[in-house]
Amino acid sequence: MSGPLVIKTYKSATGRYPTEDFDFFDAKSLAAASIGQVHLARKGNKEFAIKIQYPGVSDSIKSDLRLVKPVANAMFGLSEKEMKKYFEEVEEKLLEETQYDLELLNGMEISEACSHLKDVYFPKYYPEYSNNKILVMDYIRGRHLKEYLDTNPSQEEKNSVAQALWDFYEFQLHEKKAIHADPHPGNFLFDEDGKVGVIDFGCVKVVPEDFYLSYFPLLIEEVQADKPLIENLLRSIEIIFPGDSKEVETQLTKAFLKMTTLLSRPFRSETFHFTDSFLDEIYAMGEEIYQIPEVRRPTQPRGSKHALYVNRTYFGIYSIMSDLNAHIKTGHGAWRERLMEYHKVSEFDQTL
Repeated sequence: MSGPLVIKTYKSATGRYPTEDFDFFDAKSLAAASIGQVHLARKGNKEFAIKIQYPGVSDSIKSDLRLVKPVANAMFGLSEKEMKKYFEEVEEKLLEETQYDLELLNGMEISEACSHLKDVYFPKYYPEYSNNKILVMDYIRGRHLKEYLDTNPSQEEKNSVAQALWDFYEFQLHEKKAIHADPHPGNFLFDEDGKVGVIDFGCVKVVPEDFYLSYFPLLIEEVQADKPLIENLLRSIEIIFPGDSKEVETQLTKAFLKMTTLLSRPFRSETFHFTDSFLDEIYAMGEEIYQIPEVRRPTQPRGSKHALYVNRTYFGIYSIMSDLNAHIKTGHGAWRERLMEYHKVSEFDQTL
């Protein structure tokens, strides 16, 4: 947006000019994205980051999704009715990102809940200046991932920030059942003290309890060895259905277990080393599984809609961990024991 349009948009959303709220307001953006752009402001000695939403962006999102739907339906060979639950999930999350008042609440709630975590920090949010189209928070300093890596930090330093990020996501998911679901490198800031700043809570996925209890046990080795339980869990998360042929059920079960065995590798030991080769294995496995006819051209939609943003989040985190070449503590969290107890699964006997 041009400077005059920025001022006009701010006044339209608040009823005030930016200079009525702040001593200084820079009409030139610090950063721009698909939904809005960020501007620097000052009041006294305090600096603020102000997100200003582009006019009409929510209508544009709805229009774009209407254009994409027929293409996606044809790609998967499914009807609009069959794909509806996935499009509704995506549309809901995209439109939530245009609701800055919701982002304000998300940011305040998650930053408060995670304030005890080591080496992560968050901006303070200001509801008195914010609304559905304007979001005001502290301007926090730090480098984005590429800039941080360009400073050539030691591996020890990289492991430290990676551990902070990993612990942040583990706590959100397993304790709060709500996660910052946009782990784009641009949403993290790495400061000179070895801490990670987390920004942009526009996309937060609330994980329903029933989905959590059916999906995350699949990462546990002992659960993967329990065939009757696996069948029940895969039915719960809509991977297999009662009407499937034995051949299709066997193919999908084997494929899903093969992928989850790979994806759960970080959780199977106390520490894990994230490398490019690990990501390459995941991508190769995805290509292999895509060759299964029922995956490439499904006869019905498979997979819970809730997995869309959970999987997106973990692929994003794995990618950042790989960029950091991180070797960190990942396994045997308390959530593992809780889920095993819930499903009445016993630990493997390590003496055998």
